[in-house]
Amino acid sequence: MKKVAKYLTLSLACAATAMPMLANAKTMRLGMGDPIDSDQGAYASRFKDLVEYYSDGDIKVTLYPNGAIGSETEMVQNARLGSLDMALIGIGNVTPFSKELGMLTMPYVITSSSDAVKITTGQLGDHWNQLAQKQVGVNILGWTYSNFRHLTNSKRPVKNLEDLQGLKIRVPQNPIMLATWKAWGANPIAMAWTETFTALQQQVVDGQDNPYIVNNTMKFYEVQDYVTEVHHQYSLQPLVIGKRTFDKLSDEDKNILTRAGLEAQQHGLIFQISEAEKAKQHMIDNGVEVASLEDEAQWIELAKTKVWPEFYDTIGGKEKFDAVLEQLK
Repeated sequence: MKKVAKYLTLSLACAATAMPMLANAKTMRLGMGDPIDSDQGAYASRFKDLVEYYSDGDIKVTLYPNGAIGSETEMVQNARLGSLDMALIGIGNVTPFSKELGMLTMPYVITSSSDAVKITTGQLGDHWNQLAQKQVGVNILGWTYSNFRHLTNSKRPVKNLEDLQGLKIRVPQNPIMLATWKAWGANPIAMAWTETFTALQQQVVDGQDNPYIVNNTMKFYEVQDYVTEVHHQYSLQPLVIGKRTFDKLSDEDKNILTRAGLEAQQHGLIFQISEAEKAKQHMIDNGVEVASLEDEAQWIELAKTKVWPEFYDTIGGKEKFDAVLEQLK
């Protein structure tokens, strides 16, 4: 970690001395669902700096945070059609275009940050990128690691399955995530990310699940009173570029974007590790009550016996699923 931090410090210093933008610079638009001060924003900002530095200003990246140019699902659609260059979105909003990528949203598969890195790099990383190219029409340039999606709600402390019963929980349009919360006794409701804060504020839904940094930067502490630390899903957020857009680039530009995506990925992991506890404390300071599960073993058992078997065929078969689990050991 010290070596990575030193490398990233040098990288930032280089980016800070980048040449001014040239008059004929290519401008690429990058949309994302979260605010600029989120972990998505940290990744995107570093990616922008690195691209502009490595291209000597020939490529300029313009960031559009807060869903400014559409929902995450819309951004994926526009990227695959070529009307948007790049999008940084939660993996759950990519799975409508590729059921096999849903393997990354199966509950209790990723159990640590180390697992998250393993499952998105090397042979496994190449596998997801090939699926994305073939089934979605996008290339994955890198991943934001946002940590576990913790449950927030406005009704009551949730410390066990009994406390969860009947709560209306917002989830992305992802069948696996819907089935997971249903298996636990909640009432999951699929909803666009851009609609979530208002839905929580108006109590259309009682809660939602996201990592601490997202919960904090989205100011959910204004409309949610309770957080429960669940470890069912590690939030992965890929940066995708439309295949149509990527294929038109020169080899040099492709290499620049790919290199910047990987280096920003390393920066994002360090950002998340250093900022998550601060985000948690800020929510506590704003009156949010934090609880741990008393019976998470039961949540895990229901996930493995009720949810996993239901989706083996959808995500490519039990054999492929088991092979991924084996690589995470």
